[in-house]
Amino acid sequence: MQKVKMNVQTMYHGELLRAGKVYEVEQSTAERWIASKIAEEAEEE
Repeated sequence: MQKVKMNVQTMYHGELLRAGKVYEVEQSTAERWIASKIAEEAEEE
């Protein structure tokens, strides 16, 4: 699992993910979203 910050609003497994918020998604999904600029890697705190 990887944390990503969403750049757009989208649906993922029936859940609404809003732009500007941080969510934890599967590693493979996170890599695809980061590559296509849908999301960016979240800063670890």
